Amino acid sequence: MTPKHRFNRQLLSFLHSSPTPFHAVSQMSLRLEAAGFDFLEESKHWDLQPGRKYYTTRNGSSIIAFVVGEDGFGNGLRMMGAHTDSPCLKVKPNPEMALHGTLQLGLEVYGGVLLNPWFDRDLSMAGRVFYETKQGEIASVLLDFARPLLVIPSLAIHLDKEANCNRTVNKQLHLPALAGVGDENSDFTFRDLLQREIAEQMPELPLRQVLDYEMSLYDTQPAGLAGLDQEFIVGARLDNLLSCYIGLQALLEADTRTTALLVCNDHEEVGSGSMAGAQGPMLQSVLRRMLGDADKVVRAIDQSMLISADNAHGIHPNYADMHDSNHGPLLNRGPVIKVNANQRYATSSETAAVFRRLCQLEKVPVQSFVVRSDMGCGSTIGPITAAGIGVRTIDVGVPQLAMHSIRELAGAEDPHYLFRVVRRFFQLEQLFAGA
Repeated sequence: MTPKHRFNRQLLSFLHSSPTPFHAVSQMSLRLEAAGFDFLEESKHWDLQPGRKYYTTRNGSSIIAFVVGEDGFGNGLRMMGAHTDSPCLKVKPNPEMALHGTLQLGLEVYGGVLLNPWFDRDLSMAGRVFYETKQGEIASVLLDFARPLLVIPSLAIHLDKEANCNRTVNKQLHLPALAGVGDENSDFTFRDLLQREIAEQMPELPLRQVLDYEMSLYDTQPAGLAGLDQEFIVGARLDNLLSCYIGLQALLEADTRTTALLVCNDHEEVGSGSMAGAQGPMLQSVLRRMLGDADKVVRAIDQSMLISADNAHGIHPNYADMHDSNHGPLLNRGPVIKVNANQRYATSSETAAVFRRLCQLEKVPVQSFVVRSDMGCGSTIGPITAAGIGVRTIDVGVPQLAMHSIRELAGAEDPHYLFRVVRRFFQLEQLFAGA
Protein backbone atom coordinates (compact mmCIF):
# COMPACT_ATOMS: atom_id res chain seq x y z
CA MET A 1 0.00 0.00 0.00
CA THR A 2 1.40 3.41 -0.99
CA PRO A 3 1.72 6.24 1.55
CA LYS A 4 -1.12 8.08 -0.21
CA HIS A 5 -3.48 5.11 -0.02
CA ARG A 6 -2.63 4.53 3.63
CA PHE A 7 -3.18 8.22 4.37
CA ASN A 8 -6.58 8.26 2.63
CA ARG A 9 -7.75 5.09 4.34
CA GLN A 10 -6.93 6.59 7.73
CA LEU A 11 -8.58 9.87 6.69
CA LEU A 12 -11.83 8.05 5.87
CA SER A 13 -11.75 6.35 9.27
CA PHE A 14 -11.23 9.71 10.99
CA LEU A 15 -14.17 11.27 9.12
CA HIS A 16 -16.43 8.35 10.05
CA SER A 17 -15.48 8.62 13.72
CA SER A 18 -15.99 12.40 13.87
CA PRO A 19 -19.67 13.28 13.30
CA THR A 20 -19.35 16.41 15.48
CA PRO A 21 -16.55 18.76 16.60
CA PHE A 22 -16.64 17.08 20.02
CA HIS A 23 -15.98 13.69 18.46
CA ALA A 24 -13.29 15.13 16.17
CA VAL A 25 -11.38 16.60 19.13
CA SER A 26 -11.79 13.31 21.01
CA GLN A 27 -10.37 11.37 18.07
CA MET A 28 -7.48 13.79 17.65
CA SER A 29 -6.74 13.57 21.38
CA LEU A 30 -6.58 9.77 21.22
CA ARG A 31 -4.11 9.91 18.34
CA LEU A 32 -1.97 12.52 20.10
CA GLU A 33 -1.92 10.50 23.32
CA ALA A 34 -0.83 7.41 21.41
CA ALA A 35 2.03 9.43 19.89
CA GLY A 36 3.34 10.57 23.28
CA PHE A 37 1.72 14.00 23.58
CA ASP A 38 0.98 15.03 27.18
CA PHE A 39 -2.38 16.63 28.02
CA LEU A 40 -2.27 20.08 29.63
CA GLU A 41 -5.19 21.29 31.71
CA GLU A 42 -5.78 25.00 31.29
CA SER A 43 -6.56 25.35 35.00
CA LYS A 44 -3.16 24.00 36.10
CA HIS A 45 0.44 25.19 35.95
CA TRP A 46 2.37 24.25 32.81
CA ASP A 47 5.99 23.17 32.99
CA LEU A 48 7.04 22.87 29.35
CA GLN A 49 10.29 21.17 28.40
CA PRO A 50 12.25 21.42 25.11
CA GLY A 51 11.78 18.39 22.92
CA ARG A 52 8.46 17.44 24.56
CA LYS A 53 5.01 17.28 22.99
CA TYR A 54 1.77 18.64 24.46
CA TYR A 55 -1.88 19.38 23.72
CA THR A 56 -4.81 21.12 25.36
CA THR A 57 -8.51 21.47 24.58
CA ARG A 58 -11.27 23.98 25.23
CA ASN A 59 -15.01 23.29 25.32
CA GLY A 60 -14.23 19.78 24.10
CA SER A 61 -14.52 21.16 20.55
CA SER A 62 -11.25 23.08 19.99
CA ILE A 63 -7.72 21.73 20.33
CA ILE A 64 -4.16 23.02 20.25
CA ALA A 65 -1.24 20.60 19.99
CA PHE A 66 2.42 21.55 19.82
CA VAL A 67 6.00 20.35 19.90
CA VAL A 68 8.41 22.49 21.95
CA GLY A 69 11.49 22.75 19.78
CA GLU A 70 14.90 21.82 21.11
CA ASP A 71 16.19 25.13 19.69
CA GLY A 72 13.67 27.10 21.76
CA PHE A 73 11.65 29.88 20.17
CA GLY A 74 14.39 31.99 18.58
CA ASN A 75 13.40 30.83 15.10
CA GLY A 76 9.72 31.35 15.81
CA LEU A 77 6.86 28.89 15.51
CA ARG A 78 5.58 26.91 12.53
CA MET A 79 1.80 26.98 12.95
CA MET A 80 -1.16 25.52 11.08
CA GLY A 81 -4.79 26.40 11.76
CA ALA A 82 -8.04 24.73 10.73
CA HIS A 83 -11.57 24.38 12.12
CA THR A 84 -13.48 21.45 13.57
CA ASP A 85 -17.06 22.52 12.79
CA SER A 86 -19.13 22.01 9.64
CA PRO A 87 -22.54 23.35 8.57
CA CYS A 88 -25.28 21.06 9.83
CA LEU A 89 -28.71 20.78 11.45
CA LYS A 90 -28.94 20.84 15.25
CA VAL A 91 -31.74 19.70 17.55
CA LYS A 92 -33.61 22.54 19.27
CA PRO A 93 -33.95 22.71 23.09
CA ASN A 94 -37.66 21.75 23.00
CA PRO A 95 -37.81 19.80 19.74
CA GLU A 96 -40.83 17.53 20.23
CA MET A 97 -43.60 17.97 17.64
CA ALA A 98 -46.66 15.74 17.14
CA LEU A 99 -48.43 16.48 13.86
CA HIS A 100 -50.78 14.43 11.69
CA GLY A 101 -49.92 11.07 13.21
CA THR A 102 -46.18 11.63 13.24
CA LEU A 103 -43.52 12.53 15.79
CA GLN A 104 -41.02 15.11 14.60
CA LEU A 105 -37.97 16.92 15.94
CA GLY A 106 -37.54 20.65 15.45
CA LEU A 107 -34.15 21.59 14.03
CA GLU A 108 -31.99 24.71 13.91
CA VAL A 109 -29.65 25.48 11.01
CA TYR A 110 -25.97 25.84 11.95
CA GLY A 111 -23.85 27.79 9.48
CA GLY A 112 -24.33 28.17 5.74
CA VAL A 113 -25.97 24.82 5.03
CA LEU A 114 -26.81 23.74 1.50
CA LEU A 115 -30.26 22.53 2.55
CA ASN A 116 -31.74 20.54 -0.32
CA PRO A 117 -29.28 17.61 -0.07
CA TRP A 118 -30.43 16.93 3.51
CA PHE A 119 -33.80 15.65 2.31
CA ASP A 120 -34.46 11.91 1.92
CA ARG A 121 -31.28 10.85 3.74
CA ASP A 122 -30.83 8.25 6.46
CA LEU A 123 -29.91 10.60 9.30
CA SER A 124 -28.50 9.88 12.72
CA MET A 125 -27.57 12.10 15.67
CA ALA A 126 -24.44 12.69 17.70
CA GLY A 127 -23.13 15.24 20.15
CA ARG A 128 -22.46 16.06 23.77
CA VAL A 129 -24.89 15.42 26.63
CA PHE A 130 -24.69 16.84 30.16
CA TYR A 131 -26.31 14.80 32.90
CA GLU A 132 -26.71 14.58 36.65
CA THR A 133 -25.01 11.63 38.30
CA LYS A 134 -26.56 9.56 41.04
CA GLN A 135 -24.26 11.43 43.43
CA GLY A 136 -25.76 14.77 42.38
CA GLU A 137 -22.79 15.93 40.30
CA ILE A 138 -22.86 17.29 36.74
CA ALA A 139 -20.94 15.31 34.12
CA SER A 140 -20.86 15.04 30.33
CA VAL A 141 -20.57 12.26 27.78
CA LEU A 142 -20.22 12.02 24.01
CA LEU A 143 -23.11 10.20 22.37
CA ASP A 144 -23.50 8.82 18.86
CA PHE A 145 -26.63 6.91 17.89
CA ALA A 146 -24.68 5.51 14.92
CA ARG A 147 -27.78 4.23 13.12
CA PRO A 148 -30.51 5.64 10.86
CA LEU A 149 -32.94 7.43 13.14
CA LEU A 150 -34.48 10.38 11.32
CA VAL A 151 -35.47 11.48 7.83
CA ILE A 152 -36.62 14.74 6.28
CA PRO A 153 -38.93 13.61 3.45
CA SER A 154 -39.28 15.64 0.27
CA LEU A 155 -42.68 16.75 -0.94
CA ALA A 156 -43.77 14.58 -3.90
CA ILE A 157 -43.35 16.24 -7.27
CA HIS A 158 -47.07 15.63 -7.90
CA LEU A 159 -47.78 18.21 -5.20
CA ASP A 160 -45.02 20.59 -6.26
CA LYS A 161 -44.85 20.77 -10.04
CA GLU A 162 -42.12 23.45 -9.89
CA ALA A 163 -39.83 21.41 -7.63
CA ASN A 164 -37.17 21.01 -10.33
CA CYS A 165 -37.36 24.64 -11.34
CA ASN A 166 -37.92 26.75 -8.28
CA ARG A 167 -37.69 24.76 -5.07
CA THR A 168 -37.28 26.79 -1.89
CA VAL A 169 -36.81 25.53 1.65
CA ASN A 170 -38.42 27.29 4.59
CA LYS A 171 -36.13 26.54 7.52
CA GLN A 172 -38.93 26.64 10.06
CA LEU A 173 -41.65 24.81 8.14
CA HIS A 174 -39.83 22.28 5.98
CA LEU A 175 -36.94 21.02 8.11
CA PRO A 176 -38.51 19.25 11.10
CA ALA A 177 -37.25 15.67 10.92
CA LEU A 178 -39.59 12.67 10.95
CA ALA A 179 -38.78 10.52 13.99
CA GLY A 180 -41.72 8.13 14.34
CA VAL A 181 -45.49 7.78 14.57
CA GLY A 182 -47.67 9.19 17.33
CA ASP A 183 -50.12 11.91 18.22
CA GLU A 184 -50.58 14.80 20.62
CA ASN A 185 -51.13 12.33 23.47
CA SER A 186 -47.68 10.79 23.04
CA ASP A 187 -45.42 10.95 26.09
CA PHE A 188 -42.29 11.03 23.91
CA THR A 189 -39.57 13.47 25.04
CA PHE A 190 -36.18 13.96 23.46
CA ARG A 191 -34.40 13.95 26.81
CA ASP A 192 -35.94 10.56 27.59
CA LEU A 193 -34.64 9.30 24.25
CA LEU A 194 -31.13 10.48 25.11
CA GLN A 195 -31.36 8.96 28.58
CA ARG A 196 -32.43 5.56 27.22
CA GLU A 197 -29.67 5.58 24.61
CA ILE A 198 -26.97 6.51 27.11
CA ALA A 199 -28.18 3.80 29.51
CA GLU A 200 -28.09 1.24 26.70
CA GLN A 201 -24.69 2.22 25.30
CA MET A 202 -22.99 3.02 28.61
CA PRO A 203 -24.77 1.12 31.41
CA GLU A 204 -21.83 1.74 33.74
CA LEU A 205 -22.51 5.49 33.91
CA PRO A 206 -24.13 6.67 37.18
CA LEU A 207 -26.85 8.43 35.19
CA ARG A 208 -29.75 10.02 37.07
CA GLN A 209 -31.15 12.46 34.52
CA VAL A 210 -30.23 14.27 31.30
CA LEU A 211 -29.84 17.98 31.91
CA ASP A 212 -28.94 19.42 28.52
CA TYR A 213 -27.37 18.59 25.17
CA GLU A 214 -25.83 19.75 21.90
CA MET A 215 -26.92 17.20 19.30
CA SER A 216 -26.33 17.42 15.56
CA LEU A 217 -27.77 15.40 12.69
CA TYR A 218 -25.49 13.66 10.19
CA ASP A 219 -25.71 11.37 7.17
CA THR A 220 -25.14 7.73 8.09
CA GLN A 221 -23.56 6.94 4.71
CA PRO A 222 -19.82 6.85 5.44
CA ALA A 223 -17.18 8.69 3.45
CA GLY A 224 -15.55 6.72 0.68
CA LEU A 225 -13.75 6.79 -2.65
CA ALA A 226 -15.50 7.29 -5.99
CA GLY A 227 -14.65 7.69 -9.67
CA LEU A 228 -13.62 5.29 -12.41
CA ASP A 229 -10.21 4.90 -10.75
CA GLN A 230 -11.22 6.09 -7.27
CA GLU A 231 -9.97 9.58 -8.04
CA PHE A 232 -12.36 11.27 -5.61
CA ILE A 233 -13.07 11.35 -1.90
CA VAL A 234 -16.77 11.82 -1.14
CA GLY A 235 -18.31 12.31 2.26
CA ALA A 236 -19.56 14.68 4.90
CA ARG A 237 -17.51 17.29 6.74
CA LEU A 238 -14.58 17.39 4.32
CA ASP A 239 -14.83 21.11 5.06
CA ASN A 240 -12.90 21.19 7.27
CA LEU A 241 -12.06 17.93 9.04
CA LEU A 242 -9.92 17.10 6.04
CA SER A 243 -7.60 20.00 6.97
CA CYS A 244 -7.68 19.03 10.65
CA TYR A 245 -6.50 15.55 9.78
CA ILE A 246 -3.79 16.84 7.46
CA GLY A 247 -2.45 19.09 10.22
CA LEU A 248 -2.65 16.33 12.81
CA GLN A 249 -0.72 13.83 10.72
CA ALA A 250 1.90 16.42 9.80
CA LEU A 251 2.40 17.32 13.47
CA LEU A 252 2.67 13.66 14.46
CA GLU A 253 5.56 13.31 12.00
CA ALA A 254 7.26 16.59 12.98
CA ASP A 255 10.70 16.30 14.57
CA THR A 256 11.59 18.07 17.81
CA ARG A 257 14.18 20.52 16.49
CA THR A 258 11.77 23.38 15.81
CA THR A 259 8.56 24.46 17.53
CA ALA A 260 5.48 23.37 15.60
CA LEU A 261 1.84 24.00 16.56
CA LEU A 262 -1.58 22.94 15.30
CA VAL A 263 -4.72 24.84 16.29
CA CYS A 264 -8.19 23.58 15.30
CA ASN A 265 -10.96 25.92 16.40
CA ASP A 266 -14.70 25.42 16.64
CA HIS A 267 -17.37 27.87 15.39
CA GLU A 268 -15.62 29.05 12.20
CA GLU A 269 -18.79 28.45 10.20
CA VAL A 270 -20.68 30.99 12.33
CA GLY A 271 -18.02 33.70 12.59
CA SER A 272 -15.52 32.31 15.15
CA GLY A 273 -16.80 34.62 17.91
CA SER A 274 -16.79 32.29 20.92
CA MET A 275 -14.60 31.13 23.80
CA ALA A 276 -13.40 28.26 21.61
CA GLY A 277 -13.41 30.12 18.29
CA ALA A 278 -10.53 31.81 16.48
CA GLN A 279 -11.75 35.21 17.67
CA GLY A 280 -11.50 33.99 21.26
CA PRO A 281 -8.30 34.10 23.34
CA MET A 282 -7.38 30.40 23.28
CA LEU A 283 -4.36 30.62 20.95
CA GLN A 284 -3.07 33.83 22.52
CA SER A 285 -3.33 32.26 25.98
CA VAL A 286 -1.38 29.18 24.90
CA LEU A 287 1.35 31.29 23.26
CA ARG A 288 1.76 33.41 26.41
CA ARG A 289 2.11 30.28 28.52
CA MET A 290 4.57 28.74 26.06
CA LEU A 291 6.78 31.81 25.78
CA GLY A 292 6.50 33.34 29.24
CA ASP A 293 5.99 37.07 28.70
CA ALA A 294 4.72 39.62 26.17
CA ASP A 295 8.20 40.55 24.93
CA LYS A 296 9.06 36.94 24.07
CA VAL A 297 5.69 36.48 22.35
CA VAL A 298 6.27 39.50 20.09
CA ARG A 299 9.82 38.44 19.24
CA ALA A 300 8.78 34.85 18.47
CA ILE A 301 5.74 35.88 16.41
CA ASP A 302 7.99 38.12 14.27
CA GLN A 303 9.81 34.97 13.12
CA SER A 304 6.70 32.80 12.83
CA MET A 305 4.19 31.87 10.15
CA LEU A 306 0.70 30.37 10.14
CA ILE A 307 -0.77 28.19 7.41
CA SER A 308 -4.54 28.64 7.58
CA ALA A 309 -5.94 25.53 5.89
CA ASP A 310 -9.56 25.54 4.75
CA ASN A 311 -10.83 23.89 1.60
CA ALA A 312 -10.97 25.90 -1.63
CA HIS A 313 -13.65 26.11 -4.33
CA GLY A 314 -12.59 23.76 -7.12
CA ILE A 315 -13.92 24.61 -10.56
CA HIS A 316 -17.23 22.85 -11.18
CA PRO A 317 -17.37 21.58 -14.79
CA ASN A 318 -21.10 22.32 -15.01
CA TYR A 319 -20.74 25.84 -13.59
CA ALA A 320 -17.34 26.96 -14.84
CA ASP A 321 -18.60 30.52 -15.35
CA MET A 322 -18.80 30.94 -11.56
CA HIS A 323 -14.98 31.14 -11.47
CA ASP A 324 -12.43 33.66 -12.70
CA SER A 325 -11.19 32.03 -15.88
CA ASN A 326 -7.55 32.18 -14.75
CA HIS A 327 -8.18 31.00 -11.19
CA GLY A 328 -10.30 27.86 -11.32
CA PRO A 329 -8.55 25.21 -9.20
CA LEU A 330 -8.66 21.66 -10.57
CA LEU A 331 -9.10 18.54 -8.48
CA ASN A 332 -5.97 16.42 -8.00
CA ARG A 333 -3.71 19.23 -9.22
CA GLY A 334 -2.36 20.22 -5.82
CA PRO A 335 -3.18 22.58 -2.94
CA VAL A 336 -4.57 26.04 -3.61
CA ILE A 337 -3.20 29.39 -2.46
CA LYS A 338 -6.19 31.64 -1.75
CA VAL A 339 -5.74 35.34 -2.45
CA ASN A 340 -8.04 38.32 -1.87
CA ALA A 341 -7.00 41.97 -2.22
CA ASN A 342 -9.49 42.98 0.47
CA GLN A 343 -7.98 40.67 3.09
CA ARG A 344 -10.79 38.15 3.22
CA TYR A 345 -7.83 35.80 2.92
CA ALA A 346 -4.62 36.65 4.79
CA THR A 347 -2.18 35.59 2.05
CA SER A 348 0.65 37.99 1.23
CA SER A 349 3.27 37.74 -1.50
CA GLU A 350 5.81 36.84 1.21
CA THR A 351 3.85 33.95 2.69
CA ALA A 352 2.83 32.75 -0.78
CA ALA A 353 6.51 32.69 -1.76
CA VAL A 354 7.35 30.52 1.27
CA PHE A 355 4.51 28.11 0.46
CA ARG A 356 5.43 27.89 -3.22
CA ARG A 357 9.00 27.08 -2.25
CA LEU A 358 7.79 24.34 0.08
CA CYS A 359 5.74 22.87 -2.77
CA GLN A 360 8.84 22.92 -5.00
CA LEU A 361 10.88 21.14 -2.33
CA GLU A 362 8.22 18.42 -2.08
CA LYS A 363 7.63 18.33 -5.86
CA VAL A 364 3.96 19.10 -5.24
CA PRO A 365 1.92 21.08 -7.80
CA VAL A 366 0.32 24.28 -6.52
CA GLN A 367 -2.62 26.41 -7.73
CA SER A 368 -4.10 29.85 -7.06
CA PHE A 369 -7.66 30.94 -6.34
CA VAL A 370 -9.13 34.43 -6.64
CA VAL A 371 -12.88 34.88 -6.52
CA ARG A 372 -14.56 36.58 -9.48
CA SER A 373 -14.31 40.36 -9.16
CA ASP A 374 -18.10 40.68 -9.32
CA MET A 375 -18.74 38.18 -6.52
CA GLY A 376 -18.34 38.31 -2.75
CA CYS A 377 -15.53 36.36 -1.10
CA GLY A 378 -15.81 34.10 1.91
CA SER A 379 -13.24 34.11 4.68
CA THR A 380 -11.42 31.81 7.10
CA ILE A 381 -9.69 31.80 10.47
CA GLY A 382 -6.62 33.17 8.64
CA PRO A 383 -7.40 36.90 8.77
CA ILE A 384 -8.88 36.54 12.27
CA THR A 385 -5.74 34.89 13.63
CA ALA A 386 -3.38 37.19 11.74
CA ALA A 387 -5.13 40.24 13.18
CA GLY A 388 -5.32 38.71 16.65
CA ILE A 389 -1.66 37.77 17.16
CA GLY A 390 0.12 39.62 14.34
CA VAL A 391 1.54 36.57 12.61
CA ARG A 392 2.41 36.26 8.93
CA THR A 393 -0.32 34.06 7.44
CA ILE A 394 -1.23 32.27 4.25
CA ASP A 395 -4.65 30.86 3.37
CA VAL A 396 -4.51 27.57 1.48
CA GLY A 397 -6.75 24.57 0.98
CA VAL A 398 -7.53 21.42 -0.91
CA PRO A 399 -9.90 22.10 -3.85
CA GLN A 400 -13.35 20.59 -3.44
CA LEU A 401 -16.83 20.57 -4.94
CA ALA A 402 -20.26 20.71 -3.24
CA MET A 403 -18.93 22.77 -0.33
CA HIS A 404 -21.39 22.90 2.60
CA SER A 405 -23.46 20.05 1.21
CA ILE A 406 -24.28 17.02 3.34
CA ARG A 407 -21.89 15.14 1.05
CA GLU A 408 -18.86 16.91 -0.39
CA LEU A 409 -16.24 15.87 -2.96
CA ALA A 410 -12.47 16.34 -3.19
CA GLY A 411 -9.65 14.79 -5.17
CA ALA A 412 -7.97 11.72 -3.72
CA GLU A 413 -4.48 13.06 -4.52
CA ASP A 414 -4.74 16.51 -2.96
CA PRO A 415 -4.97 15.72 0.78
CA HIS A 416 -1.68 13.85 0.68
CA TYR A 417 -0.11 16.61 -1.39
CA LEU A 418 -1.00 19.20 1.27
CA PHE A 419 0.09 16.88 4.07
CA ARG A 420 3.57 16.60 2.56
CA VAL A 421 3.88 20.39 2.29
CA VAL A 422 2.74 21.02 5.87
CA ARG A 423 5.05 18.29 7.15
CA ARG A 424 7.99 19.99 5.42
CA PHE A 425 6.84 23.35 6.81
CA PHE A 426 6.88 22.01 10.37
CA GLN A 427 10.50 20.92 9.86
CA LEU A 428 11.86 24.22 8.51
CA GLU A 429 14.55 25.69 10.75
CA GLN A 430 14.45 29.07 9.03
CA LEU A 431 11.45 30.72 7.38
CA PHE A 432 12.56 34.18 6.35
CA ALA A 433 15.76 35.78 5.15
CA GLY A 434 17.73 37.28 8.01
CA ALA A 435 15.91 35.14 10.61
